[in-house]
Amino acid sequence: MHTSPRTPRQAARIVVLNPAGSVFLFRENNVEVGIHWLPPGGGIDPGETPEECVRRELREETGWTDLEPERLLCTWEHDFTHQGIPVRQYEHIYVTSGPHRDPVPEYPEAHWRWLSPRNLATLGEPLWPPRLAELLDEAPAEPVHLGLLA
Repeated sequence: MHTSPRTPRQAARIVVLNPAGSVFLFRENNVEVGIHWLPPGGGIDPGETPEECVRRELREETGWTDLEPERLLCTWEHDFTHQGIPVRQYEHIYVTSGPHRDPVPEYPEAHWRWLSPRNLATLGEPLWPPRLAELLDEAPAEPVHLGLLA
């Protein structure tokens, strides 16, 4: 079976942990992927570094301007369709700490929640990246490359 090549797309996301260890995530639903949870983030603009991307995306999606990426947790790749184009997305996932607070989102219809580590492990809905709960529990010293995940 021949599959058409996918357009590479670079993206970055930031996992915000509150003082109790809960994770701030958005719940999204799209036709191709269905319901899934993911940290704030998105596509890296031309000329933008992954760190600049997560700062911009965090500001756009939550209104928070006072958080900085502390460390790179992992990278991973996945295939999906973005705006009608089949892409292979290469994501950088950063971690930071911040206060437990509500977002002041640019998109007020966004569905979000602070999830405890226990809730993360038993979510019952897909989580992006798929091994996020495990990685947060293990807290690896060096970034982990998860490779291409379905």
